[in-house]
Amino acid sequence: QEWQNPFATWDPQDFCNISEIVLPMDTYWSPPVFILERVNGQNPELNYMVLTHNGSFNSTRPFQVTLTCSLIILKFPFDTQMCNLSIASFLYPAVTDFVMKTRRTPAEMMKDSQGFFLTDGEWKFTNLSIIEYTEMMDDKGFSVVTYVISIERRPTLYILNLILPTCALYLLDMAVLFGPSSLEEKINFQIAIILGSSMLAVILNNSLPTSSNKPPIIGTH
Repeated sequence: QEWQNPFATWDPQDFCNISEIVLPMDTYWSPPVFILERVNGQNPELNYMVLTHNGSFNSTRPFQVTLTCSLIILKFPFDTQMCNLSIASFLYPAVTDFVMKTRRTPAEMMKDSQGFFLTDGEWKFTNLSIIEYTEMMDDKGFSVVTYVISIERRPTLYILNLILPTCALYLLDMAVLFGPSSLEEKINFQIAIILGSSMLAVILNNSLPTSSNKPPIIGTH
């Protein structure tokens, strides 16, 4: 966060050429902002800010939070999700007292975010966009900045563990059904295929996300 305070300025030549100092967060006023989608997280222990001689404040505070995100898993496991991270303050009206702006462009933040996204897990970070708008509440407008985060699921694990075994069972079922085997052998094969399909259904049920209004296509066939 960066903001200006015209009442906190000084001439560095009058103070041994000191151009900036580090102060606790409660020394001066700081923007009271919070994350709208936050449901859990850890508050930062780095409660300090840097004040330069021209009255510019800079506060860098790392947050680790859990956010709510509405999932659309119709195309699971080939789905792409978009989650919002909205920063707002409902203490000061946006028109007269408090306006938030992003300093960097979405492309610059996208590049930095890809550097921080170090995991090679299930999700791949694909895009970041920024929306600045005014939220109306009780006939007052409040400044809100929303970061729209796009992530894409890596489907390799689900293809190997679910899709390929399921296709193999269906192909085996068709081969046995139209093959020259006797009726008894076909019945035995069918029982084995049903048991295998049941095991895959259990694995699929445990793997599929449940937080969606529409079930995934792979779970309805």
